[in-house]
Amino acid sequence: MQQLFMAIVTMAAGVFACAAYFFLTNWLLDRIFPSRGVSSARASRNMRIANQIRPWLFLGPALLLLSVYLIYPVIESVWLSLHDRSGQAFVGLANFNWMIHDGEFRQSIFNNFLWLLVVPALATFFGLVIAALTDRIWWGNIAKTLIFMPMAISFVGASVIWKFIYDYRAEGRDQIGLLNAIVTSLGGAPQAWITLPFWNNFFLMVILIWIQTGFAMVILSAALRGIPEETIEAAVIDGANGWQIFFKIMIPQIWGTIAVVWTTITILVLKVFDIVLAMTNGQWQTQVLANLMFDWMFRGGGDFGRGAAIAVIIMALVVPIMIWNIRNATREMKG
Repeated sequence: MQQLFMAIVTMAAGVFACAAYFFLTNWLLDRIFPSRGVSSARASRNMRIANQIRPWLFLGPALLLLSVYLIYPVIESVWLSLHDRSGQAFVGLANFNWMIHDGEFRQSIFNNFLWLLVVPALATFFGLVIAALTDRIWWGNIAKTLIFMPMAISFVGASVIWKFIYDYRAEGRDQIGLLNAIVTSLGGAPQAWITLPFWNNFFLMVILIWIQTGFAMVILSAALRGIPEETIEAAVIDGANGWQIFFKIMIPQIWGTIAVVWTTITILVLKVFDIVLAMTNGQWQTQVLANLMFDWMFRGGGDFGRGAAIAVIIMALVVPIMIWNIRNATREMKG
């Protein structure tokens, strides 16, 4: 109850502080540049200046937070990546040279590549199929709600759920893991699924696909509903069947949205961390870049140079996709 009380107090204080900030700053701006009680020429000039300043009062806190929590960490990470483990002695590109020759880093790159191949493709595909199917059934909104629900679960919470699904007990004992219970009921032998090299990566990917399918479904469902009915009716009149309408009429019209969903999930995959940490902690050849960065930065005494170098690599992979995504989304909105 104390934690709940403190959470409510914190939220209330935050809302009050935001309201007070915007009220006081606008009040102060109106006092510095009054539009009443002065000549019409001066009032017009003050209103023009105040209108130019006012948007920055709203943007100011966000820009400050972005600078402190985004821009500064990027600059600091690049700086640390050129220094030794303590972050004091300059070593140039030595940390990047280490990465090229480190087996665990190469394993992480390979695993991230697997995630990039599988997760965005399957999450987008399942989201698209479900969006198309649920729009045609009367209980479609209920189905969408159920499929979207995993989005409300944290990655660690989802990992705990799937850890029970993959749970392994020695042969002869009752299997509480759903997957092993199914396998043993069919006469098979139980497996420690998340310890199977290579294949365990796909078992971890299932978790993120399960979560992100709901996101893809919602965005693509909205895009499908935006398709003009006239094009579909014309295709039906011309004799097109359901598959032809879906692949040759509907998908081409929402291809931009599909690309945005795909790249958004791709950015998330490049930063995947929580699932691997909670499920395997990078063991059994499941290491990914973000988890490797965490290991070098905060474990075993910490190596700020190598940890920051890995962070720079992740950023270098994410930023181009993010820029393309923003431009594409902007173009879609203008269209």
